[in-house]
Amino acid sequence: MKNRVIIIFILISLILPQVFAQGFISDVSKKGTTAAPFLSIGQSARAIGMGSAFVGVVNDVSSMYWNPAGLIKTQGVNVLFDHTLWIADIKYNYFAASYNLGDFGTIGFSFTGSDIGEMNVTTIAKPEGTGETFSSTQAAFSLAYAIQLTDNFSIGFSPKFIYESIWRMNASAFAIDLGIQYVTPFDEAILAMSISNFGTSMQLLGNSNLVLHDLDPLNSGNNGDMPAYLETNSWSLPLTFRVGVAYNPIESETHRLTVAVDAMHPSDDYESINLGAEYSFNDFVFFRGGYKSLFLNTSEESFSLGFGIKQLLIGNVAFKIDYAYQDFGRFSDIQKFTLAVSF
Repeated sequence: MKNRVIIIFILISLILPQVFAQGFISDVSKKGTTAAPFLSIGQSARAIGMGSAFVGVVNDVSSMYWNPAGLIKTQGVNVLFDHTLWIADIKYNYFAASYNLGDFGTIGFSFTGSDIGEMNVTTIAKPEGTGETFSSTQAAFSLAYAIQLTDNFSIGFSPKFIYESIWRMNASAFAIDLGIQYVTPFDEAILAMSISNFGTSMQLLGNSNLVLHDLDPLNSGNNGDMPAYLETNSWSLPLTFRVGVAYNPIESETHRLTVAVDAMHPSDDYESINLGAEYSFNDFVFFRGGYKSLFLNTSEESFSLGFGIKQLLIGNVAFKIDYAYQDFGRFSDIQKFTLAVSF
């Protein structure tokens, strides 16, 4: 059984990149050509602090974003809340919870939502505003399940519902995330991969599509206020393939150093590499650093830093706070705050 699982893992690792490459980029970037770009915003300050090199490292409830297979490593009940200060004063909130069922695996739930705020409605005739306001909403709900197939091999999947709206229009889609982790015989280094946002397309529809149209503007006397419906195109989700390795060169009761590298293959950009490291002292204080989008010359993202503190309370209750800072080039630098509780 164990040998069969390893063979399956190797075959998947070799075949999947070729299969999904049929719809991926070759030598042309497709930046800005997918719907729901907020799905590409990484969750968890721990992961961002490590340069988003996390597909093999992940062992907490944020696994539902990076690699659902890592969810199996959580124990008991885990709850996480993540707050992101994004570009242009946009804020994102991420909530995740999981419960370990023992030999039956681990189940989880997550929610991602935007906080953009109200904006003024402007027109050509009234560039200062009409007095009306509008807002934009981005949200994703997901369930997750992970199971340990062997002592060293785990698999997980996370179906989800995605919703976006702006003014009087909205769009929705269904997708699924898949992931696997394998603890190799090479000093227990972890080899992992995941596929995110494999699903349906999104198309904005609503009352804003209804307009008044003149079928024959060159002739007078006809009805110039015919009801018409503007057709909108459907757009694919930001499909992303990750493969990575995580390794602990130092691991003792007091000190632990984790290094990780991820290869990224997105549907809307060129391929790139993420590098990251985390140092833990006495499983109490954590220091992190990383570099995202290595070899991607068009990216504004680069280095990231972070730290965290973990405190054990009564019984087996653990309380953890993480912070991450990410350089974003010409744009405002990104900051993330994460609060996690496990029991």
